[in-house]
Amino acid sequence: MLRTTLAGLRLHKGRLVTTALAIALGVMFVAGTLVFTDTLRASYSAQVMGSAERMDAVALPEGESERPLPPGLLEEIRDLPEIDRAEGMVRAEAPLLDPDGRAVGTLPTLAVSVGDPSRYTAAQGELPDADDEAALATSTAETAGYAIGDTAEVLDADGERHTVTITGLVDFGVDPQVGYQGAVVLTPEAASRVTGVEGFAEIDAVAAEGVSAEEAVAAVDAVAGSGTEVITGRTLGERLADRAGVEADSMATALLLFAVVSVVVAAIVIQNTFAILVAQRRREMALLRCVGARRGQVFASVVLEALVVGLAASALGVLAGIALAAVGFRVGGEALDAGTGAAPLVLTPTAVLVSLAVGTLTTLVAAALPARRATFTPPLAALRDSDVATGLDRRTGWLRTGAGAVLLGASALLVSYAVATPSGQQGLVVVALAGILAFIGVVVWSPLLVRLAVAALAPLLRLLGASGALAADNARRNPRRAATAMVALTVGATLISGYSVINASMQATTDDMLDRQFPFDYQLSAQLDGEGTGTVPAEVTAELRDSPAVGSVIADRSAFPEAEGRPAGYRVATYRGADLGRDLESEMVAGDLSDVGPGRAAVDEEVAAGRGIGDTITVETSRGERDFEIAAIVPTSSQLWGVTLVPRDFAAAFPEITEDSTVLVTGAEDAEPREVRAAVDAALADHPTVQVVSMSDMRAQFDGVLAAAFLAIMAMLGLAVVIAVFGIANTLALSVLERTRESALLRALGLRRGQLRVMLALEAVVLCLTGALVGVALGVFFGWAAGVAVLRGLIFQLPTGQIAAFLAIAVAAGLLASVLPARRAARASITAAMAGR
Repeated sequence: MLRTTLAGLRLHKGRLVTTALAIALGVMFVAGTLVFTDTLRASYSAQVMGSAERMDAVALPEGESERPLPPGLLEEIRDLPEIDRAEGMVRAEAPLLDPDGRAVGTLPTLAVSVGDPSRYTAAQGELPDADDEAALATSTAETAGYAIGDTAEVLDADGERHTVTITGLVDFGVDPQVGYQGAVVLTPEAASRVTGVEGFAEIDAVAAEGVSAEEAVAAVDAVAGSGTEVITGRTLGERLADRAGVEADSMATALLLFAVVSVVVAAIVIQNTFAILVAQRRREMALLRCVGARRGQVFASVVLEALVVGLAASALGVLAGIALAAVGFRVGGEALDAGTGAAPLVLTPTAVLVSLAVGTLTTLVAAALPARRATFTPPLAALRDSDVATGLDRRTGWLRTGAGAVLLGASALLVSYAVATPSGQQGLVVVALAGILAFIGVVVWSPLLVRLAVAALAPLLRLLGASGALAADNARRNPRRAATAMVALTVGATLISGYSVINASMQATTDDMLDRQFPFDYQLSAQLDGEGTGTVPAEVTAELRDSPAVGSVIADRSAFPEAEGRPAGYRVATYRGADLGRDLESEMVAGDLSDVGPGRAAVDEEVAAGRGIGDTITVETSRGERDFEIAAIVPTSSQLWGVTLVPRDFAAAFPEITEDSTVLVTGAEDAEPREVRAAVDAALADHPTVQVVSMSDMRAQFDGVLAAAFLAIMAMLGLAVVIAVFGIANTLALSVLERTRESALLRALGLRRGQLRVMLALEAVVLCLTGALVGVALGVFFGWAAGVAVLRGLIFQLPTGQIAAFLAIAVAAGLLASVLPARRAARASITAAMAGR
């Protein structure tokens, strides 16, 4: 049996080429993801370990404390005989101004000092050695638009400006705080003066000659006292490497989700291919049974064939995945600002073995059912002609129809529940479960769906002549074979159209929300301080109100009291200069914003905690507890989240708050846009840390984020569609082999080669179009359901252009899939085919 199986593989290797490609593509994504993330993790680790291991002893504030180490500790460490040299690192906020004089970023940049020794080196240029010099983090320089040799301004703790010359760029690698805030690198003296901080966030020390790192740590620990942790540089590097590993693992999880989709689609293609192969080789199986092969041997021969194909294709996929990871790492590593462009590729045995196992086991599992079916071939079947239709049952069956109805009905009930009771993440999980049930139901119903689709398309196909009529008959004749071919494409179509609907609906909802809740031209907000808050000076608001170019100014003042039983971080706010319900709107859960007045508040759902209109809510204020009647309840995601009071009540409750959190500016009706912008710039001339965002900029930011996420997801899911197209090409190629004599008979009866090619092309188009239409229907429905379950007030948007483009791609894919099989069928000899050779 082994020799027979291997001989069959050599004889019919062409039948398994596209199956091997489907396996290889799926494994390629798995292997590429594993190698990419292993390399990224190793690069991060090497980067942080290399910077930390230059230090023998590192002193840090103990635990999560942000209390700086005392300045005197540095001198004590320098005086130790075990220490050759030591330097303290200042690390505190110091806003950097961009070339236009505005503070960079929502959070102030960090001032980080470097001395001798230091964990940081210049990636480009040089580190500063004078108080009027500075280096920038590479990400900060790119964001602000600075280059080496430029001059920039940094604000000190009193808001005074200090001019510095940019001497170099520093790659901080995986430092998360620098990633969020950016960094300005200064000398220790300049950093202390600018930040106003006395003490150090870290003290780095190099041991004297002949002193080990452990001895240096013990010596420093002896003088450090309580509240200070002293560790070796290697230990610090390991901590940073672990943190980097967590970030790399999170990325790997996201990428592997798409790899799983690719593998599932490949499994469907494999199962379909082996089902057709087993059916085509029915006479061969029967002859083996006639000459004494047992059922177990027949089963083993099919499984062995799957094993050989799976191993060979998986090996090819691993090699392709390594190449993919190399390219992705070179491109993606730089995009992630990891400084990884020159790092070597990391290839671990685990990545190779896991990828091989995934491809091989997927192939074996997918081939198991067709292999089992092969064991039931009766020996007497060898006396009859091979008939693939016998191997693939033509009937739909009442059991299949009933099972599909039950699955689809259960899916509909779950979607109804998720939509009726939106609950964020939980609702999304329910919709995902419903989607899985619906997809299984569609798979069960797929032969019936093919029959319905072909019946609908048959009149159109017949208009194309004999080729179209024959294509419809071919698809109708064996709906199960056609259905299994289209299912793989249905998976990709469902996911792509679903993401398209979610993206378009989120964009429409965001635009509507911005138009209704932010009906103004500019939003002014201060950089956040260490407590996550910031204020716009009162003189800015006053100057804007006095400007003739400004029509309205709405100032938001906020407080964050702590009260037992209230949600963490809930806000109490007021909007001066706004008429709630007219100037500021929101989706409503209950009540009306226009009813908010003295003693009456608007609250969000979370703060309401089950209370209704007319109930009383107690707010902890700086003057004790105060009760307010609930006049309106808004969604927690609304701009009016927390508790909203009228200005008089807020002033009485929090008299100490005299500056605004945000200021919303709308230009006068007769003012030109440039006049409004000039008025805003004039009001902020002496306040560079106040951020200015125009509504067009805000909308562009939202649109940009959604578009980038959509394109990234589409690119990844595109692999599933490519695998599905290979599956359809494979099915069509096997179908051509099965119908060799039939095609020859058609040629003998007068069907021209061109008509035969058109027939096969139309048959492939019917399969692709049916699979795409079913997938689009599922994707649109579950995309809508997922959006509604997660986001209350979602505005459904059908991306007709994107869906039409996808359907056009599906038709083109069908035509492409038919090229080689049609060419082979058209070139076949009529006499040889009729003779069965």
